[in-house]
Amino acid sequence: MTSTISPTSLAPSTRQIWTRGRGLLLALLVLLTAGIAMAALRSGDQHGRLDPRSADRYGSRAAAELLKDRGVSVTVHTTLREATAATGPGTTLLVTNPDLLTLTQQHTLRARTTATGGRTVLLGPGPPSLGVLAPGVRTNTPAPVAAHAPRCSLPAAVRAGTVDIGGMRYETDTPGADSCYPSDGAPTLLRIPDPMTGSTGMPSTDTTASDTVLLGSPDILYNDRLDQQGNASLALQLLGSRPHLVWYLPSLGDDSASGADGGEDNAGTTFLELIPSGWLWGTFQLFLAALLAAVWRARRLGPLVTERLPVAIRASESTEGRAGLYRKANARDHAASALRAATRDRLAPLLGVPPAKTHSADTLIPAVSARLPDTDHDPAALLFGPAPSSDAALIRLADQLDALEREVRTS
Repeated sequence: MTSTISPTSLAPSTRQIWTRGRGLLLALLVLLTAGIAMAALRSGDQHGRLDPRSADRYGSRAAAELLKDRGVSVTVHTTLREATAATGPGTTLLVTNPDLLTLTQQHTLRARTTATGGRTVLLGPGPPSLGVLAPGVRTNTPAPVAAHAPRCSLPAAVRAGTVDIGGMRYETDTPGADSCYPSDGAPTLLRIPDPMTGSTGMPSTDTTASDTVLLGSPDILYNDRLDQQGNASLALQLLGSRPHLVWYLPSLGDDSASGADGGEDNAGTTFLELIPSGWLWGTFQLFLAALLAAVWRARRLGPLVTERLPVAIRASESTEGRAGLYRKANARDHAASALRAATRDRLAPLLGVPPAKTHSADTLIPAVSARLPDTDHDPAALLFGPAPSSDAALIRLADQLDALEREVRTS
């Protein structure tokens, strides 16, 4: 008797793994090549959003060049120490991303700009920075960028007329403040006079008074929007009212952001708060993609299937192999159960016992006793007895089962 059917592993071979994965590897290679090519093509004059050296659509090189043509000197700084050192009474300080500053940086910037008496222009400041840089100012829900009329008496806004502005909307009770370009009733440009210089309540001359200007959105400074509406006029008047312009681009790499310059760290800022929201959202998307990929791959792994072996295995070899495993595990009970079950399967057809009753002692034992009334063997003990207690008893059980089966066949 031979056995030709056996469960086999479905683990893929190296060739199968390569065949399945080469498409994905090729796609990753194409994406990597495309990314490197795009980075190389865009790395020329692109320095970043609102960078006065950048000539791309979201840069501000056009505004910087126009200011230079009007006699305004423009210096670019990426650290707080350099930016504050360059400020003075005849200086306009432009902060492109105030919310990126830590609490310590905000206090340092506020103290320096208040002492120098120049103009400070903040682009899109929100709740994280308004409390320090613009006390007494509250934010309202952001508005979309659109063309808005000034609707105020600020000379710069009146001369510029309609501009493209939106973003943050502000509210304040500060005396003498100029609220311009309202959207749904709340201004998107707010000019606050320096309380140290006082306020008469009259419209500002916009050229000498120390003040802070809040712009809800930076769109008027983008290269692709500068020639639209009155954007260029408003940008030049706000940034060119003093002979010197300090263009400050806050950076997370600034030593003052971590207190390395001797200042205190922002104790209320956690590690997760320092991570940009885009990175957190991107990490969640990658996790979701990995989870879906795992589910997709898991559905392709079905149960083990049987298939024909490449060679025929002798039944005696299979028997000896299984017997060796039973002996190694000292599983005499399983070995005895296998021997008794096999004997019952062979005896049932000889005795006329239905297949459904093959392993029923109430049916099989009377049939054996009727065929062998004078046998020396106890059919109940042999076919349904307890497990042998030793290897010798297991061998003796096997011999007795063989003898019982021969007696039934010859009777």
